[in-house]
Amino acid sequence: MAVELFRSGLLEGQAVAIAAGAGAFGDTAARACADLGASVYRLAADPLDEDATATAVGGLERVDVLVDDAAARFGAGGLRAAADGAWIAARAVATALMIEAGGKLVLVAPPPAAGVHAEATRAALENLARTLSIEWARYAIRPTAIAPGDASSADEVAALVAYLASPAGDYYSGCVFAMGEAVPA
Repeated sequence: MAVELFRSGLLEGQAVAIAAGAGAFGDTAARACADLGASVYRLAADPLDEDATATAVGGLERVDVLVDDAAARFGAGGLRAAADGAWIAARAVATALMIEAGGKLVLVAPPPAAGVHAEATRAALENLARTLSIEWARYAIRPTAIAPGDASSADEVAALVAYLASPAGDYYSGCVFAMGEAVPA
C-alpha cells in the first residue's frame, strides 16, 4: 500500500474526515491516513442535505483535513451530487471547525472516463479549490484538488492524499494535481 512511502506516524495527532459514500479513492485514503496515525472519521450524510451534513460535522471535535471523495458521489449521482456535495461538505467543516484553527481540504475528482460530465465535474472541483484558496486564505484553510487519470490506482490517490495531509501539504493551496496525464514534450 501507499503508506510504505512515508515514515511511520507521519499523521499522528491529525483528525481526518472523509466525506462521501463508499468509494475506492475515499476508502483507500481513509486506510492510508489511519495507517499513518491519523484519527479518521466518516461524514455519513446525504451529500445534498445541508442540515444532515451540518449535523454530522457537529458531532466532531476537530478536523485538520477534509478529504472529499467527489468521485464516489459522481458515480452515484453525477455532476450535481459531486460538485454540490463537495461544496456542502467543505462549507460545513470550514465554518464549524476550520475558521478558527485552519486546515486542509482535499477534493478528489472522478477520472476523465468515469462518465458523461466527468470532465465538467473535474473542472468544477478545480475551480472550487482555486476559489476557496483565495476566499479562505485569511483563515489558513488550504484547499487542493486531485484529478486522477483513467489509469490512476486508489493506492496512488491515497498516497497523494496522505502527502497533502502531511506537513509537506502545508505548502499547497488552490492547486490541482493531475495524475496519470501525458506530459507534453
